[in-house]
Amino acid sequence: MSQAIGNTALAYARVWHHVDASERVLGKLAERIAIVLMGKHKPIFDPSSDCGDYVVVSNARSIKVTGRKADQLVFRHHTMYPGGLKEIPYQRMMARKPDEIIRQAVSGMLPKNKLRERRLERLRIFEGEDVGPLKHNILKRWDDGTLHTAYVNPNAP
Repeated sequence: MSQAIGNTALAYARVWHHVDASERVLGKLAERIAIVLMGKHKPIFDPSSDCGDYVVVSNARSIKVTGRKADQLVFRHHTMYPGGLKEIPYQRMMARKPDEIIRQAVSGMLPKNKLRERRLERLRIFEGEDVGPLKHNILKRWDDGTLHTAYVNPNAP
């Protein structure tokens, strides 16, 4: 009996996904990224194990929000000093740190447990088109929310 019982190391192998965020709606994109970071798209998904993949997001500066959220959305954080509540409107946050907008949206859609920070470490966000040296790691790309394999066999006709 030499059959492997249970999930093998190959099943837990992490894959790099690339997402182009240009003209994509923030909430729908963040939901899809959270699913991949958790590993819910895999048949071996287990809530107590960290089996998600890496996600690389490009063009974070050209993401869209629907309705009047561009005028009404406010990001808040506290400096831990008395009276230290800071509020940053969406427009100013988009000008300063557009990657933080996507990171906070994805963070809000992940489960609030001990695996949350570890999952967020696998999320890489870039403001422009260039993803640097990470482009060599990417195996899958998303077009309109669907997964496509980016690997092309050089021996195929």
